[in-house]
Amino acid sequence: MTKVCLFLLGVILCSLGFMFMILYLNLLTMGYSFLEFVNFIIRRKECWLVVVGIILILISFERWIRNEFLLRYFGKFSRRRSL
Repeated sequence: MTKVCLFLLGVILCSLGFMFMILYLNLLTMGYSFLEFVNFIIRRKECWLVVVGIILILISFERWIRNEFLLRYFGKFSRRRSL
């Protein structure tokens, strides 16, 4: 249940962060260059929600990825002998 909550929280944080990035795209129409825009985005706390959200999503997938590798290695129809 905690993995599902982490995943949902990560998706919510990513969507909020991307929403703020899209809102700040208006700075490009006001005469900012792309490098100035990236510099502005890096300094905003709201836009770091994307990074936090992606980390939470990866943490929620961590056990599933490990189990998938184990299933592939010790699969039923695998030619390798199980240990």
